Amino acid sequence: MQRLPVRVDGRTVGWLVLAPFQSVTEGGAVRFGRRQAQASLLIAGVAGLLAALIAWWVSRRLLAPVRRVAAATHRLAAGAYDTRVEVDSTDEVGQLARDFNALANTLARHEALRRDFLADVSHELRTPLAVLAGEVDALVDGIRPVTPQALASLRAEVERLGELVNDLNELALSDAGALSYRMAPVALADFLERRVAEHRWHFEQHGLDLRLLPLPAGAQGWQVQGDEGRLQQLLDNLLANSYRYTDAPGRVEMSLEARAEALWVEIHDSPPGVPQEELSRLFERLYRVEGSRSRGTGGAGLGLSICRNIAQAHGGHIEALASPLGGVCVRLSLPRLHHPTHPAPAA
Repeated sequence: MQRLPVRVDGRTVGWLVLAPFQSVTEGGAVRFGRRQAQASLLIAGVAGLLAALIAWWVSRRLLAPVRRVAAATHRLAAGAYDTRVEVDSTDEVGQLARDFNALANTLARHEALRRDFLADVSHELRTPLAVLAGEVDALVDGIRPVTPQALASLRAEVERLGELVNDLNELALSDAGALSYRMAPVALADFLERRVAEHRWHFEQHGLDLRLLPLPAGAQGWQVQGDEGRLQQLLDNLLANSYRYTDAPGRVEMSLEARAEALWVEIHDSPPGVPQEELSRLFERLYRVEGSRSRGTGGAGLGLSICRNIAQAHGGHIEALASPLGGVCVRLSLPRLHHPTHPAPAA
């Protein structure tokens, strides 16, 4: 822009201003551009604010359940096994909460079993120790004379205590997978015949008839891959269980049959039986059925737990069912060993 003074008689009476020519179109474009820049800044500010609000809401929505699970994990680690997390979604976070609740349920159950186990073990150990202490005190004080009968009573309690300690040791080793197994083919039919023959006289003295039912055709060739010593321990525990808990006169029957790729060994005994709802718990450690099959007939409730662990170590399965004889049927299933057939040599 140029400015020229207008002088009259040496005095400035005005100014002549020469402004550059600007079209109407160019001026409108400038104003439009300015408004667009202002609008863009406004939109960017609003968009940034909305993005911040959405990010805050999403982070709250996603991180709040994770924080709840994290806090619950800390409480669970501190021993609060009743801690649970509320599940209010079906996404991955909801699945995480459900998995946490399942873990908490498992830990709570195991903690309850651990406490029951410790209480039962202390009770089982306390009973023979109390009897021993009473017997020894009576002998020391002269209340009871030192006779062979008194010494036999003391020995019986010591043996009972030793059996319990041995069972606890066996159970601990089998739980840890530390029991040694020497696997080899075992002819199951011959093995069962020997076990029944060895136990029959003992059962007869108790008024029980122990028998092995007739074997199916070809059973002499049926084999399993197993440790014969451990299988003998398993079978002896099952027979001892029937011996303790079967009323005389009664009978105990053992059978062998082939089912698909497994061999079944079943031991049936006559009354008393076990309520249906308690059959599945017979293999829990230190579990005894109240009533007829109870502690009064002996046993600490560890033998069947050891049997279950031995069966599993052989790739098998053991379960308790109601027996047609009126008592309990224990079914042991073991994988059948098939010998490969070798082709005849070419001529």
